[in-house]
Amino acid sequence: MRAGFILSEVGIGLRRNLTMTFAVVVTVAISLSLLGIGLLSNSQVRVMKDYWYDKIEVSVYLCGSLSDSPSCAGGIITSEQRLEIQADLEELPVVETVYYESQSEAFERFQERFKDSAISQNVTADQLPESFRVKLTDPTQFAVVQSAFSGRPGVDVVQDQRSILEKFFRLLNVLRDGALAIGFASVLTAALLISNTLRIAAFNRRRETNVMKLVGASSFSIQLPFILEGVFSAIIGWGFSVGLLSSLKYVIDERIAPLLTFTNFFTWNDVWVASAYLLGTGLLVSSLASTLTLRKYLKV
Repeated sequence: MRAGFILSEVGIGLRRNLTMTFAVVVTVAISLSLLGIGLLSNSQVRVMKDYWYDKIEVSVYLCGSLSDSPSCAGGIITSEQRLEIQADLEELPVVETVYYESQSEAFERFQERFKDSAISQNVTADQLPESFRVKLTDPTQFAVVQSAFSGRPGVDVVQDQRSILEKFFRLLNVLRDGALAIGFASVLTAALLISNTLRIAAFNRRRETNVMKLVGASSFSIQLPFILEGVFSAIIGWGFSVGLLSSLKYVIDERIAPLLTFTNFFTWNDVWVASAYLLGTGLLVSSLASTLTLRKYLKV
């Protein structure tokens, strides 16, 4: 079958169902945009995890005047104990760097963090513990440090900063999964609308279909223009969704990122990868919806 004839049939079908075609394009654009937001949300969670987990430290708090754990029954940590703990920390294969923070340094950092709070006026340097801040080569290996130093004389508490972030990332994961679920539900809605549109188109052009059948046209030749109508609508909708995702990335880079400097955001490469997935999803859904609908409603 000639390409010119196929394209003319596609044009005729789109003009006859212009309103429905517009509705399909809008629905596809919205559904793919929602799915794209879900994919970018997944990328954002990954980027934030990489950023924060790379900065996570294990804090080994040493026994001070206010420590009441059993390992601090001997009182304030001695210089010998401190040096032994530091040496043992540095020997662990999972440890990248060890930084000692004295009481005065801890007090200075505390004052900076709570400088506008009344609590800063009621805390003195001798009330804050000394600590070792340990950077691990792999943040997931916290248990190695914990098992080696928890309960050791001179060590009050071994704290993993990752545990503080886990609840936050669990919340982000829930939001990400919700966005993906909404996106997939919207794509299903678009598939149903494409199917309904093509069913109407097949009914309106049943006379041309019968003529083509009588002159010996194959089933594929008869179905192809209808399939291309669905694919064409999906591609146009995809183009709008890519524009929306690009605008979202631009707003984040220009307006949000300068304000939220404590983390990284997904990159343009993530936008293009998501766009490629959206194109594949749009083509697959439109093709499947078209083929299944035509097989049922276009008896050739």
